[in-house]
This record gives sequence, C-alpha cells and structure tokens, in this order.
Amino acid sequence: MKRLLLVPSLTLVSSLCAFAAEGVATSPPAAPYQQVSKLVKLPDFLPGMGQLFVDPATLPAGPFLAYGHDGKLVSTIYMLPTKDLNPDKSFDNLAAPGGNVDHVDIYYNAGHPGVEEPHVHLVLWHVAVAGEASVAE
Repeated sequence: MKRLLLVPSLTLVSSLCAFAAEGVATSPPAAPYQQVSKLVKLPDFLPGMGQLFVDPATLPAGPFLAYGHDGKLVSTIYMLPTKDLNPDKSFDNLAAPGGNVDHVDIYYNAGHPGVEEPHVHLVLWHVAVAGEASVAE
C-alpha cells in the first residue's frame, strides 16, 4: 500500500504550483471554504492538524486547509477513503491551494466525525518541518 501511495504523491508534489492562491494564505479562507468545526462535531483546533476549513462540496476527500495558531496556512490535507485505494480508482490533479509544498506525510486514520470511514491523510505541508510546531498543540 505504501508503494501505491508513494508514486502519486511524488508526482503530485512535483507538479504543484509555486505560489499560494489568493484568498487561502490566512484564516479564514475565502468562500467556498467553511470551518470544519461548524460543519461537524470537532474542536475548532485539532492538535497536529490545526484549524481546518473545507469546501463541503469536496467531501470526503477535500482538500482541507489547515491553519496554525497564528492564522497562517500550514498544510493542505486530503482524506482519501481506503476503500478507494485500488486499481479501479484514481485521484488525479489533486490541487495544493496553498502553493509550494515543502514535504508530504501520509498516514492511516480509522475515521472521525466528518469522515467516518477508514481513510488515509495525505498532508501537503506548506511549511518546513520546524513550522509544524504551529499546529502541535
């Protein structure tokens, strides 16, 4: 499964635009993004992820925009259902609304409010590893 995710992730990172899109660099982002905690029963700020916003029309995959305590965009997160990670399904042209991607993390999640089914988080970090501290707590 790691191999299945690694190739599309590397392709995605290599094709991302270099500049942050207008309207998403700081919280709150422009419409159609809405605060996730107002859509589902989740805290306003999730340690390790930040304050999340999503266009409800893109659920469950996203992209989710994640902001640090300082209100700056730190990552773009996709929540891809594990049932869809198979040869018959692809996730093409995943955008990084925040622009440049410094590094990528991929990890499993058993489900949570808003995306109840098992899925993987594909996290496109717009900050260096040290910048992740803005969402640590």
